[in-house]
Amino acid sequence: MNVVIVGAGIAGLATALSLEAAGIRDLRIFERAPEIRGLGVGINLLPHAVRELTELGVADRIAELGVAPSRLAYYNRHGQPIWSEPRGLDAGYRWPQLSVHRGRLQLALLDLVRERLGDVVVTGHRLVGVAEGEGSVTATFETATGPVDATGDLVVGADGIHSALRAIRYPDEGAPPWSGLTLWRGTAVIPGYLDGRTMIMAGDGEQKFVAYPLGEPDDAGRQRVNFIAERRGEGSPDADWNRAVDPGPIVELFRDWTFDWLDVPAAIAAADEILEYPMVDRDALPRWTFGRTTLVGDAAHAMYPNGSNGGSQAILDARTLAFHLATAPTIAEALDAYEADRRPATAALLDMTRRTGPERVMQLAHERAPEGFADIHDVIPEAELAEIAAAYKRAAGFHPDVLNSRASMSVDRAGAGS
Repeated sequence: MNVVIVGAGIAGLATALSLEAAGIRDLRIFERAPEIRGLGVGINLLPHAVRELTELGVADRIAELGVAPSRLAYYNRHGQPIWSEPRGLDAGYRWPQLSVHRGRLQLALLDLVRERLGDVVVTGHRLVGVAEGEGSVTATFETATGPVDATGDLVVGADGIHSALRAIRYPDEGAPPWSGLTLWRGTAVIPGYLDGRTMIMAGDGEQKFVAYPLGEPDDAGRQRVNFIAERRGEGSPDADWNRAVDPGPIVELFRDWTFDWLDVPAAIAAADEILEYPMVDRDALPRWTFGRTTLVGDAAHAMYPNGSNGGSQAILDARTLAFHLATAPTIAEALDAYEADRRPATAALLDMTRRTGPERVMQLAHERAPEGFADIHDVIPEAELAEIAAAYKRAAGFHPDVLNSRASMSVDRAGAGS
């Protein structure tokens, strides 16, 4: 089987590694950018994704890049605790949660692809067309020296929220819809907060601050954290992604967010660089597969970061696709099975993120007690808080009872299909 992968981000590289592990080594990855620089800030890989990375034999390499948070805690905009739960191994999973720098993760996956598959990644190729042939499909790329064709048995669109393959299949879709929220992402070295291993979310649907460690505390108790500052009604849907902005106005938006346990404006002011992003997603699609082409990752189901699940879902797509390609009698049957497994699940998750996902506890606290509370359980019963958290885990496929008992998606390499 010969596979053409469009995009060398996390989804595309994870797809290549998954195919290789399943015995499908005849593949090429075509990346639009002229070079792969490992851009971005932090990303969380949840236990269901870390399980797949473990079974691919790459989790140890990834774990070296960041830290494993042991707790997730939600607060209101006054710094009062709403809900807290253990994460990763501390929550009873057989696999940890990992917080890493997105760019470092991408470059690590790129190194692994080159180690296992050789020089299969080509840069400076922008997809402009696909054409089905008799038993094959051809992708046409625009390059600096003219058009280039790549013919294979399958084309996989792993080219992100602005996917060219998705646009070819859905030419009238238009730009991703904007939520009205703008995100400012950055990393900073700040005094350690709480226990040094907790991911925190503070605020509500109008304004929010998220932070989690990316490294261990130094001798002075300072550590590098990734943060996301979020505000409704600021910025624009046309913002240039990865555009660096002045931290001053953002600091002012959070001027009053000085908690006993974390100085939010000081953390924003300490950032090495702040990048601005419009908070956008994509509507769920009625189908991902057309003939011998399909979609994975954000190209298929870009969603809001509520729940920290985008990168993890891309890895699940990659593993599921490789499993079915290796075990189904035909490519068509494999793609049908892949889509049946993944499209309804991600559509439900996308809908849940639009309703704020597990962060709904923050919105409920704001709606019921905007000026704060003495005890959160006077505002939201503990059972209601617990069910919100559990429902999201079930929808996202990483409830510990389900994940720990689910069958592996690893296959016998000798059983790879064609």
